[in-house]
Amino acid sequence: MSRTIRKAAVLGAGTMGARIAAHLANAGVEVRLLDIAPDRLTPAEQARGITLDSRQVRGRIVNQLFEAMQKSKPPALYTPDTARRIRTGNFAHDLPKIADADWIIEAVIENFDAKQALLTQVDRYRKPGTLVSSNTSGLPIASLARDLSEDFRAHWLGTHFFNPPRQMRLVELIPTPETKPEVVEFVRDFCDRRLGKVVVFAKDRPNFIANRLFLFAMMHLLKTMQAQGLTIEEVDALTGPLIGRPHTATFRLADFVGVDVCVFVGENLHRLVPEDEKRDVFVPPEFLKRMVEKRWIGDKTGQGFFKKEKDERLVLDLDTFDYRPPRPPNFPGLAEARKIRDTGARLRHLLWSNDAWRDDRAGRFLWETWSELLLYSAARIPEIADDLVSIDTTMIHGFAWELGMFEIWDAIGVAESARRMESLGKALPPLVQKLLASGRDTFYARQRDRRFYFDLAGAAYRPVPEPPGVIRLHVLRDRNKVLLSNPGASLLDLGEGILCLEFHSKVNAFDHDVLALLRSSLEETEAHYEGLVIGNEGPNFCVGANLQYFLELGRACRWSEIRRVVEETRSAFLAIRACRKPVAAAVFGRTLGAGCELALHAPRIQAAAETYMGWTEPGVGLIPAAGGPKEMLLRWTADLPPDADLTPYLKQAFENIARAQVSSSAAEAAEWRCLRPEDPITMNRDRLIADARQTALALARAGYTPPALEPRVPVTGRAGLATLKMGIFLARQSGHISAYDAHIAERLAYVMAGGDLPQPMTVPESYLLDLECEAFLSLLGEPKTQERIEYMLQNGRPLRN
Repeated sequence: MSRTIRKAAVLGAGTMGARIAAHLANAGVEVRLLDIAPDRLTPAEQARGITLDSRQVRGRIVNQLFEAMQKSKPPALYTPDTARRIRTGNFAHDLPKIADADWIIEAVIENFDAKQALLTQVDRYRKPGTLVSSNTSGLPIASLARDLSEDFRAHWLGTHFFNPPRQMRLVELIPTPETKPEVVEFVRDFCDRRLGKVVVFAKDRPNFIANRLFLFAMMHLLKTMQAQGLTIEEVDALTGPLIGRPHTATFRLADFVGVDVCVFVGENLHRLVPEDEKRDVFVPPEFLKRMVEKRWIGDKTGQGFFKKEKDERLVLDLDTFDYRPPRPPNFPGLAEARKIRDTGARLRHLLWSNDAWRDDRAGRFLWETWSELLLYSAARIPEIADDLVSIDTTMIHGFAWELGMFEIWDAIGVAESARRMESLGKALPPLVQKLLASGRDTFYARQRDRRFYFDLAGAAYRPVPEPPGVIRLHVLRDRNKVLLSNPGASLLDLGEGILCLEFHSKVNAFDHDVLALLRSSLEETEAHYEGLVIGNEGPNFCVGANLQYFLELGRACRWSEIRRVVEETRSAFLAIRACRKPVAAAVFGRTLGAGCELALHAPRIQAAAETYMGWTEPGVGLIPAAGGPKEMLLRWTADLPPDADLTPYLKQAFENIARAQVSSSAAEAAEWRCLRPEDPITMNRDRLIADARQTALALARAGYTPPALEPRVPVTGRAGLATLKMGIFLARQSGHISAYDAHIAERLAYVMAGGDLPQPMTVPESYLLDLECEAFLSLLGEPKTQERIEYMLQNGRPLRN
């Protein structure tokens, strides 16, 4: 029987439940979100004579939680309208309605008895064959369902989402011996394709993979910190980006997770893993228990390891148990390490240079914490996972580490670090012993174009599995599929007659190297291939043009050269549209300025769901000059009758650019008409290039032909310009924009209204492109624009001058 998920029920509307419901809604699923009904009235309800059984009271708790989710940061929903796919209710009255759900996700309090009692009710109401899963972070999955029906157990498994569920890509799947294999495969595929998740299979052991290792790392680190006399600031300096982890480091992450959660899970783990050789590590240190007693548990209560007072962030002094201003860490050796760009090489330097583990405070701390964590992780195979790839994937996608545990061990040197560990009396786990006994000294190896990992069971290398339908550009490079290349970009053969232009310039900015290869790629595609994809595997599609280059040219008053670059760029973008073979722009992440303009000229955009598309030029004192304003006008005025009033549509197109708006998702970009209705969205970023190839191929097979004529653009002339100027004046008077913001906005308004034309008319796109170029050149010559560009380059944020 074919299976699909059209409707889901999420039971529990707390932090995780409401956000899981939101992400299911993001994926187009209709969701019923339920939570408990109140058992008492508020004073206000009593005063109004409302009864407990009234609809308003019954929905109070779930609706409050639902509203909190809609205001959460980062946003849980792709667009505010997505919330319309979610209906709320309560367990007391609405639980029977789960009978129409295709998937039921339990996400109530992390308490075994509470979950089991609710699941017993679920078994009464679910229809046979309905999937049921628990979003527990560590309770035993099989035990939760042991007394339930056979059909329930056959369709039951654990699905551990990470917080926040939209942004964190990992999901741990925990099947039981009774879960049907086809159910496991369906949930894996649905989480992958529809929810955009990286899926890892975990064993049904306490806290699975992620929280077992995270809690060990956290508790051992805290005890090492105390033993070595380090402060909270010093530990955060050593456990953030320096070692390839997020800026939240250790203690900001603990405040986000909750100190009470760390204590609760640590105590539970100590009780549940009596056979664990390191179980005593899980006993929380006394200062954590003291913090819980005082309700200093982190973000939930406004103070934990950090506390904000007025405009100052204070840090907890664990010696005095008072809050104080933070002190800059003093680790002189870190300056040299920070110069090393490669994370693995940086870690090797920190752990090995000058016998850091003995003579340097930072190195000694890092060696002790890393060596124990590496050994513990290796010893947990096969207890919590069958292979080391699952552990590395978990740490990368569950905690946003740059490298996985065993990738780090390879980087610092397995054989030499193992010798040091043994010399210090540390026992090597079977995985490490077998690796070294086999004559190998790395957990990963590359043979030809495949990556392999060392398998404990077979004591040999096995290929790292890749999900079907995924194209990795770095693998194609290894297979010699590069046709053309320069420092800024490469042209690769994706197969089936489709090429891929890949950016790899600095921060994927659009520069002269990318421009040159774009033209060559279009020529090669037209001459010998079926279509072209423009995409890459960097952190962002394209952050815009090279601002440093334009700043230098502007300060040197090289106006003819600037004009030439702008004209060549817009000519290349028009060539994308005019190409006789279809081009698909595979956008994702930040797709800004020139990157956005490039995409708008492609006949198709294949957008990752997490695409942040829009305009940043006004923030640096400029306007888009390679067709962005023109394209937005075309999109907002498309299909209007000849006598339509253009002004409301002009205002929409103008405001998207003038406000320097960047979409929070591909769905929002579609609302702004940066994406067209026919532009598909890919939920899983890993599948973006493959999906874009299929999009280009489908257009080619359908007999694609480019537009025959240069489009004419409807403009309002003076009337629309006057309306826009009035809006700019009012925004300036109300203090919403600065005087220079208003100046930039007026230049943009002049362009988008079509200039000083006496009446509405249609103009050739070349007319608007020339207006864009003149405005760009004029603004680039102004001192305040040059100040804005320099400030952005130095500080990474806009200047309001």
